[in-house]
Amino acid sequence: MSDLRKTIIDYADNNAEVYQKIALAIHDKPEVSDFEFFACDTLSSQLEKEGFTIEKPAAGHRTAFAASYKSSKPGPVVVFLAEYDALGGLGHGCGHNIYGATSALAGASFKQVIDQIGGEVRVYGTPGEEGGQNGSSKGSFAKKGYLSDVDFAIGVHPGTKPTDSLSGRNFACEPVDIEFHGKSAHAAGNPQDGINALDAQILVYNAISVLRQQLTNRIRIHGVIVNGGQAPNVIPDYTLSKYYLRAADINTLNDLHKKVENIVQGAALATGCTGSMKDYQNLVENMVLTPSLDAVYEKEITALGNTVEPQSDKVSPGSSDVGNISQVVPTIQPSISITDTQIPGHSIEMVKAAASDKALAALVKAAKAIALTSLDVFLDPQLLKKIKEDHAYQVEHQSDVPV
Repeated sequence: MSDLRKTIIDYADNNAEVYQKIALAIHDKPEVSDFEFFACDTLSSQLEKEGFTIEKPAAGHRTAFAASYKSSKPGPVVVFLAEYDALGGLGHGCGHNIYGATSALAGASFKQVIDQIGGEVRVYGTPGEEGGQNGSSKGSFAKKGYLSDVDFAIGVHPGTKPTDSLSGRNFACEPVDIEFHGKSAHAAGNPQDGINALDAQILVYNAISVLRQQLTNRIRIHGVIVNGGQAPNVIPDYTLSKYYLRAADINTLNDLHKKVENIVQGAALATGCTGSMKDYQNLVENMVLTPSLDAVYEKEITALGNTVEPQSDKVSPGSSDVGNISQVVPTIQPSISITDTQIPGHSIEMVKAAASDKALAALVKAAKAIALTSLDVFLDPQLLKKIKEDHAYQVEHQSDVPV
């Protein structure tokens, strides 16, 4: 065990500079969802040099990849999740340049022992965590069977506080387009011949506002009308709005979907329009915690010298597609500090922190921690069994989690 741990730690230290340079290069060339060509190519090419087999593109996303290395001995399968998309107009204000390089280094480091212990190590390059065009790719990895033989998944997110934190709960989010088709007519000359698609959108907007009175704090809804017509003297024959339907668990979200869908159908009936509601990118599911796997990570990152906050019961109303992975397999996404003072996420301060010396050091430490966490689980079948049982219980009881 001590020799295996030393092999992982030494490899991470000896190759740290390669992955730190990759993180800085991705930081200098920020790319938004579905356009992360440089980041995808850079990370996957490095893993190919490390001896991984590369599938690219993957899961139906042109900037996604799946890197894998399998031992000749049987054993578990771990996936290190790699994010690398930036925020439009801001850059790497969420630190995904660090996230992706951390997972790649962890995968390469853990690969050094996989032939001895058995099993398989993978790195999934998952673009578009921030949403956007063809975003939230982890949902595609889940739907397309990339998790069917996976035992657990890990990623570490750069944090905005001076201390680290363990995985946290968040809301599921369904991004939907609501469209109405009517019939155009001159608004003054022959309004009786028109079917007003804007009327239908206004009915939806107002009905959702009324619906909020009967919703619990497990739900958030917000949206905008992005196309309400083209000219005031023409009755609009087409309108489009975009909404985020959010809920603390996927079951509540499914119920909410039905309520809003009824509103859309009612507005269509009231105005004579044809209406539809459909997802415009992957539905993002809520994060299901696996505390027993977080506990293994906490042991490892603490042994490396970091301070970790106690796990919080608070549920964030934000969303991340890591939730889609967590619904299928035991998954953790702890945060590692890259700043000495608390800073806001998605900010210029975070952009600067994501290229700081502390961030580069955190990259290496987090890579060691998740590789060592994987080693602990691979070598202890009873621990893996407990983690899977823990996860199954959490999935079954996710609607019971208080908000």
